[in-house]
Amino acid sequence: MRRNLFCMYAIALLQGMVFYGPVATLYRQTRDVSVAQITLIESISLALCLLLEIPWGVLADKLGYRTTMVSCCFLYLLSKIVFWQASGFGWFLVERVILSVALSGISGVDTSILYLSRGRADSQRVFGVYNSLQMAGLLTAAVTFSLLIQDNYALAGQLTVLSYGTAALFSLGLAPVPCPHRFSPRQAVTLLGQTLGNKSLLLFLCSVALLTEAHQTITVFLNQLQYELCGLPDAAIGGLYIAATLLGLMGMCSARLTRRTGLVPAALLFYGGATGACAALALTHTALPSVCAILTLRLCNTLFQPLQMTLQNRQVSAQHRATALSIYAMVTDSVGIGVNLTFGVLAEASLSLAFWFGSAICLTGLALFLLWHRSQTHR
Repeated sequence: MRRNLFCMYAIALLQGMVFYGPVATLYRQTRDVSVAQITLIESISLALCLLLEIPWGVLADKLGYRTTMVSCCFLYLLSKIVFWQASGFGWFLVERVILSVALSGISGVDTSILYLSRGRADSQRVFGVYNSLQMAGLLTAAVTFSLLIQDNYALAGQLTVLSYGTAALFSLGLAPVPCPHRFSPRQAVTLLGQTLGNKSLLLFLCSVALLTEAHQTITVFLNQLQYELCGLPDAAIGGLYIAATLLGLMGMCSARLTRRTGLVPAALLFYGGATGACAALALTHTALPSVCAILTLRLCNTLFQPLQMTLQNRQVSAQHRATALSIYAMVTDSVGIGVNLTFGVLAEASLSLAFWFGSAICLTGLALFLLWHRSQTHR
């Protein structure tokens, strides 16, 4: 299934090209959206993803993973068109609603296509390449922003639309992969019950959600506010975005590092590094420590994501993989809603409080991961 790998890698690269990424928060602020509104929109988006995860999973297992992926890539494109033209809370909320529909549809389907196209043994490496190509797309966009776009935010939105349009065209080249044909909502409810009744699995999913959401909120939104407090100009912020994106390419090293250290030492490294990075951000408003902390947080999450994607896929015992992974995403989204709202409230009061919260949830995530691992070894 090399054709599928090529198409999925191309989609990852092109959908990584978010040309407004270095100034995502500032972009929204210039379009009359506050930080509190940004985090509120994020929480609404996660809530909608939560509601749509299981229906999309059932549809994906019925319609086929290729059809689902194509449909969602074009919805993704539509969301970027709306973002490009959006102004004010209402339109950015509409953009996020469309994006939520696309994300909940893709959730579990993209990794299922990769997993079924390549196989269990090589999955962590494939996921690492997939994530790294997304980072390569971000890098391309960041360099373009710094050299050509700079303060032309409208152009950044337009180029993002073009990139996502090309990605949608690549999705048409995907070949079908084996997936179950007979499936019913009753089976989805059964899978949901099995997941919610599996305490060990819930520990793992919650641990994943805490690190992922801390990284997402801090490196996408709060980092720019920290940089402004440090007195960094837009050009420097763009350069740091490029540096953070370069670290995102390290996802390809995740499998090799985990093999050499073992699962538990790798988890200690990823979660522990993120915990320390958030604490450092809470303690400083100077440039160098802030930059080092944000880059450390990015690196830890980059190395963690291929590992957690592999572990999630390995824990799917049901035939209907997309539905099972959608249920897993529903659990992590549930955690993410509360995390995002808390980050927004704390950031409005004090950035330091928000960063301390990030440190606390990363440490909690480590504890949950270790409890999950212990439950696996005692089976």
